[in-house]
Amino acid sequence: MTDPPRRSTSPGVGSIGKIGLVVLCAVLVLGAIWLTNLGSNRATVDTGGVIATTSTTASPTTVFATAAMEAPPLEADTAPRFSELDPILVTELPLEAIDTLDSIADGGPFEFDRDGLVFQNREGLLPGREEGHYREYTVMTPGERTRGARRIVAGADGELYYTADHYASFSEIVDED
Repeated sequence: MTDPPRRSTSPGVGSIGKIGLVVLCAVLVLGAIWLTNLGSNRATVDTGGVIATTSTTASPTTVFATAAMEAPPLEADTAPRFSELDPILVTELPLEAIDTLDSIADGGPFEFDRDGLVFQNREGLLPGREEGHYREYTVMTPGERTRGARRIVAGADGELYYTADHYASFSEIVDED
């Protein structure tokens, strides 16, 4: 007959200790991320002006969190804004635009070769910025065989704009916060 397994007399890590350890690790990781971003405050913009994030599973909210860090100061209780254009909430966008925002946050892949290229703002509807500041991305249109008319234009400072009519008008995409 075999002896039953012996219990260790040394103190182990119980369920409360495990939770504390997880919390401590999370605090350390968040602190490291904060310290990494403290000096630059532009962690989401690479030299090409394409939005990227520190997360490989970024969402549109991640894009907006960064845009909020870099937005000009505004009145209390208002979302960060980069323009005087009419706002459109993320929840008001077509589902295909949400997919495009996710692809932008993830750095691709993109459906079309022109996605991510410089948008020149020839129409002058977006705030004036230096050449190369804006990049354009296709928002798929159901039933359309080509790129269609819908686009998201992303600025190097984290701003995002939506057009449903191929640059004839724009709305600034804002988060619900």
